[in-house]
This record gives sequence, structure tokens and C-alpha cells, in this order.
Amino acid sequence: MANTIHVDVVSAEETIFSGEAEFVALPGELGELGILPNHTPLITRIKPGAVRIKVPNRAEEEFVFVAGGILEVQPYAVTVLADTAIRGHDLDEAKAMEAKKMAEEALANKDSQIDYAKAQAEIAVMVAQLVAIQKFRQRR
Repeated sequence: MANTIHVDVVSAEETIFSGEAEFVALPGELGELGILPNHTPLITRIKPGAVRIKVPNRAEEEFVFVAGGILEVQPYAVTVLADTAIRGHDLDEAKAMEAKKMAEEALANKDSQIDYAKAQAEIAVMVAQLVAIQKFRQRR
């Protein structure tokens, strides 16, 4: 049996992934993190981007987009508490492009009564989602 670590990826709406993994990679606040079994305990914020999970006996990695959240690592368990999490195959490029465009237009409109920080955060999440979509397509 492979040396594995239990991984849970959870959003406010549902559990996106729960199972054993040989490796997990995700965007930490200070850079890309790679987690293997027996990793040193860690708690950190994560940035919007792709979570890649190497499942034992499967060639393709499990792929999940997260829009930020918290990562907790224990030697035999990884928990990703995501603000929003979307399975790779459920990502919609057209929807992400439209949301990004609308946020950019709101920022450009000087007469609008918008929350600039919120609009900028929305743009950052949509850009990260578009990058994740490209990565998901390249691995296929």
C-alpha cells in the first residue's frame, strides 16, 4: 500500500473531496505548497487557485479550484476549508470571463457606487479561476 495522507476539501456548501492521497499541491499565501504524508503541522491561508491531489492508483490528479480559504496540515491529514471550491470539470470559462468583465467595467465606471476593494478581489478570483481552467485543460 502506498504511503498516503487523508485529504478533505470542504466549502461552505459541500465536501468537494474526501479521500487518501499521495501528494497535495495548492497555492499558499506565500507561494505554492506541496504536502506529502508525515508533513510538519501547519496552518496557513490559501490564495485563489488550483488544488491538485494525487490519488493512489490513478494516473490523473484530482483538480479543484478554490477561491481562498484556510489550510490545516497534520502528519496524516490535510484539511482545506475553502471560501468557494469548484471541481475542475465543473469550471465554466465563459462564466468566469463574464464575471471578470463585469467587475472590470464596474471599476472603470467612475459614477458607480461600488466597493472598489470587493470588485478588485472579484477580479483576482476570476483571473485565478481562468488560470486554473487553463492548467486543467493542459493536463488532459
